[in-house]
Amino acid sequence: MRRMGHVIDINAGLVGTLISEQFPRWAHLPVEPVPRQGWDNRTFRLGDRLSVRLPSDEGYVASVEKEDRCLPALAGHLPLPVPAPVAIGRPGAGYPFPWSVRHWIPGETVDGAADVDRAELARDLGGFLTALRQAPAERGPAAGRHSFFRGCHPSAYGDEVEESLARLGDGVDAAACRAVWASALTSAWPLPPVWFHGDVAAGNLLATGGRLSAVIDFGTCGVGDPACDLVMAWTHFAGDERKIFREAAGLPGDAWRRARGWALWKALVTMAGLSGPDGDGVQARTLVQVLEDPVVDRP
Repeated sequence: MRRMGHVIDINAGLVGTLISEQFPRWAHLPVEPVPRQGWDNRTFRLGDRLSVRLPSDEGYVASVEKEDRCLPALAGHLPLPVPAPVAIGRPGAGYPFPWSVRHWIPGETVDGAADVDRAELARDLGGFLTALRQAPAERGPAAGRHSFFRGCHPSAYGDEVEESLARLGDGVDAAACRAVWASALTSAWPLPPVWFHGDVAAGNLLATGGRLSAVIDFGTCGVGDPACDLVMAWTHFAGDERKIFREAAGLPGDAWRRARGWALWKALVTMAGLSGPDGDGVQARTLVQVLEDPVVDRP
């Protein structure tokens, strides 16, 4: 992590110092980095029951602060654990950002677990998203720049779709892509804003014993149109799994068409080099699923 031209090494020693200085009641607990680190934050185990999460750069601070503010209110309305904070730390020991102590949530990410029942995952995730939409939303942050426009209308990224198609040229079926995109733009969320997660992906879902056991990383959450939370229908599920997910998540066909637009946008901008590499070909495969999708137009 860089700060004013210097590299800050976020390591177990730093975390231990922060804990000792600000939360001495936990100073005796061992600190260990988790094996798989995210890009936006660094996470450490603190004993057996706690974890410490630190933003890796100034640009991610607002998302962590939003989680710290929103998750305690959301947690009581959800059927699965979420990483609500138990204490908020302040800058110190050379580390310049706020940070938090949270309950440790056991489990493997769905993209790393070998024994996940995919049909049950589709059903459980749909149920979780339904419960999330039903949580009181009056004081939630309205969708916008802080959520990277998740929860807004997909037209926010219309320019990027066109630029991606121009870059990709004959590498994709531009006419089919434009048809999917046009269908996504024909409707808007007609109800009061509801909670959305904003980044529902296999890496943000934990599984234990083959079943979905927790949902993490709410840094892009907010209130608005929940269609953005349905993209796993194309990025992860297939065939009957996709049908199960649709039935469990609910929402009418127009929301699924907007969701399909979100999935199309992400696939195109990644393949075109506008949003990180597609090293393992996930987004190229997603585009195939989006264009062949059998679920959107089902009754």
